[in-house]
Amino acid sequence: MIYGVLYRKAEELGIKIHAAGNMENHIHIVASIPPKLAIADCIKNLKGASAYAVNHMEGSDGLIKWQEGYGALSIGERSLETVMAYTASQKKHHQEKAVMAVYERMEEEDYKPDRGD
Repeated sequence: MIYGVLYRKAEELGIKIHAAGNMENHIHIVASIPPKLAIADCIKNLKGASAYAVNHMEGSDGLIKWQEGYGALSIGERSLETVMAYTASQKKHHQEKAVMAVYERMEEEDYKPDRGD
């Protein structure tokens, strides 16, 4: 359901979603955003449309809202397939604890890189 809302809103805004993947507490979207649309406006519209849809579903308590802020990365054509595959496999990466910090919001206390100690 949420993907349908995201894809419809993206199409309305001229955004091409290449891939999307989620966990229970976050979602990743790989998208091409037209230059006329600011990233902040893109995120605002996608968050707004999806929260509205979920909050108006039958049985919803109407309390769903996205956290403030977002992360955005710019990728080149050579990285597109890799990032799309990573995004589509969110659940697997998190289950296996094989997340890539560059693609995930990592709190400092949660992320301790292996230093070979």
